[in-house]
Amino acid sequence: MKNDRLIDLGLTGYEELFMSTEERLDAKKPKVEAIPLAALTPFRNHPFKVKEDEEMAQLMRSIADVGVLSPALARSLPDGGYELISGHRRLAACKALGMDAMPVIVRDLTDEEAVITMADSNLQREHILPSEKAFAYKMKYDALKHQGTSSQLGTKLRTDELLAQNSSDSRNQIQRYIRLTHLIPDILKLSYLQPSEQEMLFSVMDSDEVTPSLSQARRLRRMSEAQTLTDDAVLQLLSEVKGNQVEYVKVPVDKLRSFFRPDTSMKQMTETLVKAMDFYNKHLARQRKDRDAR
Repeated sequence: MKNDRLIDLGLTGYEELFMSTEERLDAKKPKVEAIPLAALTPFRNHPFKVKEDEEMAQLMRSIADVGVLSPALARSLPDGGYELISGHRRLAACKALGMDAMPVIVRDLTDEEAVITMADSNLQREHILPSEKAFAYKMKYDALKHQGTSSQLGTKLRTDELLAQNSSDSRNQIQRYIRLTHLIPDILKLSYLQPSEQEMLFSVMDSDEVTPSLSQARRLRRMSEAQTLTDDAVLQLLSEVKGNQVEYVKVPVDKLRSFFRPDTSMKQMTETLVKAMDFYNKHLARQRKDRDAR
């Protein structure tokens, strides 16, 4: 039976036979195209917000003076048009300036490759909100897991270790950011807080393993608007006992740390203590049973 499927043997094409090495390499380089703005679609679930701040104003002035110096990156969509991988701020600036097109490099990327590239291109930015970083890490984490990068590389590295390899954040810090994404949606809408306020809130939530209730989130917003959101205010607010909370026994952390690894969370320490008390109670019960049997 005749096999009509083409087999790529990696041989040089007829036209390439007459090209110099430099010409062949140049032909394989990504080409910059002028893509109409109307054909560009923002990346699905893009975690980074485009803000109308001073940085955006500076970008618009630069584009108005000399044009877009750094091409955006996109991939083709099955039904036509392009999905923007990086360059959302440049797209917004070009639209605000009334431009019709912008320079874009189009690459053939899988869903996982697109997510990883999108996250990497934005995580290196200087000003990123903790909520934005949290979702970017979570999206890249899921993409790496689905892609099976660890096994492809022939390593035994955990996915969060792979994330930390090309990041200024440690593996434990990345884990803490990803945990933020498991909060209820209303709490995750922290964009109304200033970056410094988000960092402050994130630090308290992380160290004390507490999350604000919906009413507390609203109060956080009011304090932010009134410019009264300080470290002490956040600590006092989140230390309040919520209506649905049970009572807790408070033990100074420094008295417990010597029994655990430095990276052990409060939740893990609590679970271990409960198991230890259960074991202790069973031990006492056995002692009483042995004593009664004598």
